[in-house]
Amino acid sequence: MKPDWTAPATLLADAEWVRARIGGAAKLYGCAAPEVLGTIWWYSLSSVLVAPAVESLAAAAARAPAASFGLPGRSAPLVLADPSLDAMEIDLLADGRFLGARSTRPLAGGLSELGAAFGEALGTAIATIADVTGARARALGAITTDSIGNRLLWTSDPERAMTLAEPLVAAIGLDLPKPRFVRVGRTPAVRRASCCLIYEVGNPKCVSCPRQTPAERDARLRAALG
Repeated sequence: MKPDWTAPATLLADAEWVRARIGGAAKLYGCAAPEVLGTIWWYSLSSVLVAPAVESLAAAAARAPAASFGLPGRSAPLVLADPSLDAMEIDLLADGRFLGARSTRPLAGGLSELGAAFGEALGTAIATIADVTGARARALGAITTDSIGNRLLWTSDPERAMTLAEPLVAAIGLDLPKPRFVRVGRTPAVRRASCCLIYEVGNPKCVSCPRQTPAERDARLRAALG
């Protein structure tokens, strides 16, 4: 599927652009309070926004031995996808859905450099959405942690990728909650710290939604993942 248009991610610092995009989300999700639409919108956007850099980190870790990976205390540089807003482009469909994102330049360094670039980019986007909609920055940050965790699980070696989650989130800062994972049989899944609020617009709760009993969540995960 081809995008209908591409936007520079620097627009995530533009309150008027963000307000217009979130207002348009009502056509997709139905009318709801601004903080609900803002949360749902960020849930969709954050997943594609973090993907290029997270996937590049997982790929670099698969190629490099632990001693050269750039974990805290390591100094060997890696070439990663730069997640800075002025390096990112976002592909959208005409109805406002996000099709994907890409980084237009590499980032030389390791985990600390990646965390710093992510922290500035994500912090800016979260602050704009919080200011425009009234959504809590901490709730948006929790969504970010879960998006990072999910993207790591979608890489070619999820077992290795899961070990990157906590050091990456710690390097980002922003008071993000620690990433958590569970196993459903042999399949790893994110143990969500966030709620996307999709049920507030008349949709079922996500399978892994934290706003259900643990027993219900576990049963739904087992049914979905086996």
